[in-house]
Formats: sequence, C-alpha cells, structure tokens
Amino acid sequence: MPTIQQVAEAFSSHRFTEIYDFMHPQVEWTLVGVARLEGIDQVRAACERSLGQLERMTTQFLRFKTIAGPDSVAIDTVAKYVDAKWQRSYVRSCDIYEFTQGYLTAITSYTAAIEPEDLP
Repeated sequence: MPTIQQVAEAFSSHRFTEIYDFMHPQVEWTLVGVARLEGIDQVRAACERSLGQLERMTTQFLRFKTIAGPDSVAIDTVAKYVDAKWQRSYVRSCDIYEFTQGYLTAITSYTAAIEPEDLP
C-alpha cells in the first residue's frame, strides 16, 4: 500500500488511476469556488473527464512542493499546460488531502490561472 504522501502526489500529478483503490467510498472533493463532489463515483468521473482533457495537451510542473503530516498532505504546484495548437496556460494550485486509516477521505483544491509574469 502506498504512503499517504505517494497517493496525494499521484493525484496532484494527474495520475488518478493509480490511486482509485485508495479512495474511501465517501470521499469528498471540494473545488473551491467551483463544485463539491461527493462519493467515489463523482470523484472518479471528474478525474476521468480531466484525463480526457489532459490527453490533448502536455503538462510540465514548474513547482511541486509537498508537506506531509500523519493524516494529511498539502501540495502546492504551478503547472504549465500546452495544447495541440501550442497555446500555453499556467495554473497555480494548492491541494489539501485528508486520510483516515490510509484511505483518501477529502480533497480541497484551490486553483487559479496565472500569467507568465506571475510565475515563481
């Protein structure tokens, strides 16, 4: 079984399928200011939609900072996305993961599009 840090890092790296087995059935994902997803079915569906979008672009993490505690992990990232038309976008995000007995029970995601001049 992976550590909670490995599960969180896989999720923040968009490697969702690697960690589906480690999600609690009642997992909740709060996308602050956007949506609240409840239960593994809703969370998995959102992950699959995201993977579909990501297939058409490349992702480069310019920052990936992890802070891990005994039952929670926070990850601060800056990602550069390039689509098929070479259009670039930059997103800064902070994800907070909560675990119970090794299973992912809650995710809180803060995201914002940023301009290249605001890169760290």
